Amino acid sequence: MIGVVAELTRYPVKSMAGEPMSAVTVDWLGIAGDRQYGFFKRNDRSRFPWLTARDIPDLVAHRARFRDPALPKRSPVDVRLPDGRSLALNARELIECLQSRVGEELGLLQLGRGAFDAMPISLSGSASHAALDAACGRAVDGRRFRFNIMIESDVPEAEWCGRKILFGDGSDSAELFVTDSIERCAMITIDPDSARRDPELMRVVAQQFGNRLGVYATTARPGQIRVGDRVVLL
Repeated sequence: MIGVVAELTRYPVKSMAGEPMSAVTVDWLGIAGDRQYGFFKRNDRSRFPWLTARDIPDLVAHRARFRDPALPKRSPVDVRLPDGRSLALNARELIECLQSRVGEELGLLQLGRGAFDAMPISLSGSASHAALDAACGRAVDGRRFRFNIMIESDVPEAEWCGRKILFGDGSDSAELFVTDSIERCAMITIDPDSARRDPELMRVVAQQFGNRLGVYATTARPGQIRVGDRVVLL
């Protein structure tokens, strides 16, 4: 046993704010409902056409929520904007607002496998964040890193890579395979509430952590993960 699940978060829309969860369902494609929707630039023919907070920083302060959290594949999604307005995700007003800010025509996609940059699930341990806080001389908001699973653990993340992790001890417990550490980009510099940038954080992560924090994982066995579950390294 290496710790317990402290936080669970899924992100209904790529680059928008996360949805705190007390439990998540893990299938072969990742966490159900995670990054299920994404805005994309219609005229972008690159391998990464997605609209992200690198284009519009305060996208991270748009709070997307499933109306029916238990049925994300069929549930409508509502978005609370930073100015307090609430709109349906597919509302023309929302798309036009984002288009005017990015200066490009946008579309909206619902994806079965999620709009992931690399791997479907991201995890981190409290030991890494304690080290980051110490290096920065202040508490760093973990939401900047957009993890799905935060584990209260003193075991370094490097020891998780290449191994399986079991969550809980029930017959429906999920199991993940940890693949590699996560290389970080400028997304972490964006404050999740104010959208202000903090370039110093990027410098600390690059120089003192090899520009890597957290780990990626894929599904080894579908099932449930709950806040409070014990976590076992296999």
